Amino acid sequence: MPSEYLPILIFLMVATAFGIGALLIGGLLRMKRPYAEKLMPYESGNLPVGEPRYRFSVKFYIVAMLFVVFDVEAIFLYPWAIVFDKIGLYAFIEMVIFIVILLVGYIYAWKKEAFVWD
Repeated sequence: MPSEYLPILIFLMVATAFGIGALLIGGLLRMKRPYAEKLMPYESGNLPVGEPRYRFSVKFYIVAMLFVVFDVEAIFLYPWAIVFDKIGLYAFIEMVIFIVILLVGYIYAWKKEAFVWD
């Protein structure tokens, strides 16, 4: 085992021991007084209605995936904007093509009414 990794191993062992220790101490020292209202599911102050295993619409997942895609776009734009003055015209054209492709995808999702909640 290389000696350079020993501090990392020690750190991981201490962090794991701390996490497990905190959970065990919390489990032993906390007060346990369960009652019906405390054990009931919480729905933002409202009484729960319907089954807990409600199936979400597929549109919910589509909007979530589109959100992730456009978040990744923003992540790619940030480093490009930082070094914009050093990368030249070729990188600028590549980024314009990248944004156009994402814009086409956004328009396609808009036309398919992926952003409409029913």
